[in-house]
Amino acid sequence: MPQDLYAILGVPKTASTDEIKKAFRKLAAKLHPDKNPGDKTAEARFKEVNRAYEVLGDPKKRALYDEFGEAALREGFDPEQARQYKRWAEQASQGFRGGGAQGGIPFDFEDLFGGRGGFGGVGSVIEDLFGGRVSGRRRAGPMPGRDIESEITIDFVEAVRGTTLTLQLPGNSEPVTVRIPPGADEGSRVRIRGQGAKSPTGGPPGDLILTVHVRPHPFFRREGDDLHLDVPITVAEAYKGARVRIPTPDKEVVLKVPEKAQSGQVVRLRGKGVARKNRTPGDLYVHFQVQVPTVDTPEVREAIEVLERAQQGDPRAKLHF
Repeated sequence: MPQDLYAILGVPKTASTDEIKKAFRKLAAKLHPDKNPGDKTAEARFKEVNRAYEVLGDPKKRALYDEFGEAALREGFDPEQARQYKRWAEQASQGFRGGGAQGGIPFDFEDLFGGRGGFGGVGSVIEDLFGGRVSGRRRAGPMPGRDIESEITIDFVEAVRGTTLTLQLPGNSEPVTVRIPPGADEGSRVRIRGQGAKSPTGGPPGDLILTVHVRPHPFFRREGDDLHLDVPITVAEAYKGARVRIPTPDKEVVLKVPEKAQSGQVVRLRGKGVARKNRTPGDLYVHFQVQVPTVDTPEVREAIEVLERAQQGDPRAKLHF
């Protein structure tokens, strides 16, 4: 029986995008293989959570899943054909028959999946859609091989910029070149056509599906397509303002530190976050961190005394729970 993706993430079907994202991050952090080495149960659960978020975290995939359930996740699924079949089935239940009679819709079950009968065949998909067995005309021909799933771990920079990897797959004598597109995130899935299992009936091979894990960056943090960076600045730079050079995924840029900048103050650089194909690039949020001197000299102590006398009021006066 297909699992409920909402239940896997522990959220209701009415959950917002932010609620789904928070639930995924919490579970992914808890179940990540790096934190559970050798724990097969945690590893299997981690895969389930990633798969659930891949669907529910994408508005289009989520809408199709809400409408058609597990069947919408099958390779080559055609939602318009599925809707036609639903209308045809409703007519048939009222006494109509297909083939165009009395408004019926000529229909081929294989069209739901672009002519592919993988994932257990069309019959199992129709069961997912309508909860019962439905017989339909099927084209004769060899079945494709099954898909193979695997995992890879890449660096944060490789995930943001994209990278090309050469993998040696078990049972393959030739290495496989894999292109990870820019913007890959923790749990992203990449499909490599024709690199799955061979067909036992002489059909085309299946696909290789890679789940991507991303190593954390020592300085950058990612939230969706936005990046966050803590930038140290001196007391003088914070007080007088300055221009400092900072790294971005594209290149180094010069950032203006405003006068009287405070530790924790944020500046947004539009379009300097993660850039993915056919999407508006995210932003880079720079968080200023004022650094005080760590040397202990009379001059530094005197300067600190001067700064303390210049402080107006209690900086924590408005702090409350």
